Amino acid sequence: MASNVEAPERWYLALLGFAEHFRTSSPPKIRLCVHCLQAVFQFKPPQRIEARTHLQLGSVLYHHTKNSELARSHLEKAWFISQQVPQFEDVKFEAASILSELFCQQNLVDSAKPLLRKAIQISTKNTHMKQLHNFRSYEKVAYSNSCNTILVQLHTLEKDLVSACDLLGVGAEYARVVGSEYTRALFLLSKGMLLLMERKLGEVHPLLTLCGTIVENWQGNPIQKESLRVFFLVLQVTHYLDAGQVKSVKPCLKQLQQCIQTISTLHDDEILPSNPADLFHWLPKEHMCVLVYLVTVMHSMQAGYLEKAQKYTDKALMQLEKLKMLDCSPILSTFQVILLEHIIMCRLVTGHKATALQEISQVCQLCQQSPRLFTNHAAQLHTLLGLYCISVNCMDNAEAQFTTALRLTTHQELWTYIVTNLASVYIREGNRHQELYSLLERINPDHNFPVSSHCLRAAAFYIRGLLSFFQGRYNEAKRFLRETLKMSNAEDLNRLTACSLVLLGHIFYVLGNHRESNNMVVPAMQLASKIPDMSVQLWSSALLKDLNKALGNTMDAHEAAQMHQNFSQQLLQDHIAACSLPEHNLISWTDGPPPVQIQAQNGPTTSLASLL
Repeated sequence: MASNVEAPERWYLALLGFAEHFRTSSPPKIRLCVHCLQAVFQFKPPQRIEARTHLQLGSVLYHHTKNSELARSHLEKAWFISQQVPQFEDVKFEAASILSELFCQQNLVDSAKPLLRKAIQISTKNTHMKQLHNFRSYEKVAYSNSCNTILVQLHTLEKDLVSACDLLGVGAEYARVVGSEYTRALFLLSKGMLLLMERKLGEVHPLLTLCGTIVENWQGNPIQKESLRVFFLVLQVTHYLDAGQVKSVKPCLKQLQQCIQTISTLHDDEILPSNPADLFHWLPKEHMCVLVYLVTVMHSMQAGYLEKAQKYTDKALMQLEKLKMLDCSPILSTFQVILLEHIIMCRLVTGHKATALQEISQVCQLCQQSPRLFTNHAAQLHTLLGLYCISVNCMDNAEAQFTTALRLTTHQELWTYIVTNLASVYIREGNRHQELYSLLERINPDHNFPVSSHCLRAAAFYIRGLLSFFQGRYNEAKRFLRETLKMSNAEDLNRLTACSLVLLGHIFYVLGNHRESNNMVVPAMQLASKIPDMSVQLWSSALLKDLNKALGNTMDAHEAAQMHQNFSQQLLQDHIAACSLPEHNLISWTDGPPPVQIQAQNGPTTSLASLL
């Protein structure tokens, strides 16, 4: 009898050992891992082993394959069987957590909500039981917190931010009651992110103060402490960047980069915390590293340090490729899309339109693989296409793309950014006065500006200055542009500074004040070279050529003419290359999901007049 009792344990542990060996191989041998786990069912195991094996199979299939239907089947069986087994909360909550993540990924919100509420209800009943501090309660508390967090994600996905904030408040209070300041801070910081999304900045400041105190005073696992600090600093950096305060964010960003370096030197502590509620993790170390790269890229893009943005994008994308070989977590695809969105804008500024277009196509492909990703990034995707259309002088298509993006977004900052760029299209076209004035009324930087962003308000002043310049109202244009310069210098917004300087230089040139024009254009060229901004360099070199000729500086005029010729040739070649790509046809896509196939066309079809 004894051997009969021990036998199942031996074969089960042997199969489990083989499965784990194959899963952790380099590269992972997922097919063999799945075969070993499936073999468990041949032995007609008891319910506990059956439920846990279904959970392990579902988890492996979800995280390491694209077979979501089979993963769902195993996870549903794990959830169903585990509810029939007493004191089996770890499997119940983990099954509910992973299954609801899968439902989220498939946009099956109505399936996920009741599952999560049932799991949270079970966890609430169990928090008062004496068994809370036994070994299994570690997994139970962690996954019950996870279920609460995923339900928050669902409310966020449905734009029900009030319910999401309420749930995070419940999580924070639960963590406080069970004495977990660490998990309380995680819930509070998550609530802070949602408050930022709701633009409730008055509530964000006291929450940041409270979290800062918790982060500094909490003593525990070093990795958890540093990860908490990273989350706190990411929230602070995001807050500053949302407000367009690029210079103010620098100290926080420096601390954030130091934190991630510290984390990378620490080894995972396998000692379980004394409080089971502290087991909840925010992000794996590797994901945090990518996130820090991402916010660094966002800062570099806003500040106009485009070579730095390129450097950190390359690092982040390389890290992502490695992670995606082992992990199918949806957050990695989200990171990848946001990184690509920023680097595409960099390419358009630096004169690499063909590469930008191919990366836009790459974002389309990523969005095709995930309906939720497309829902969250459709407006940004059409905005990027609108910016590309401006760069290749396809103004009708630019207008169509921006109009589509406006229809798809409810985010005030993105809406303001799109309207600002659409206004620039109408200014260039010169015959859309009614539409233009309607837009400018809605982004008036002197009165009721729709967002608190310093950067966007400075850009709105620039757009006003650009319009006044084209209308020949030069004194008014100078007032607007000086306001832009004052604001952009205050926060190191280098691209806006360069654009304002060169436009002021152009105004002084038209007015015949060549000395003052030169004082503007020379620093504009220096700054544009540092960024580097190809369009401003082209514009500045053309002005320098004419200025030096007017001032009698023949050698300088010849040098500027040569620079202008070089910039013109580079932009012309890139323009032809971009318009010749099959992906160029994306400029006509304004409805529905991204096109699956893009047909090639015969050569460029756009005018190069404005480029030269």
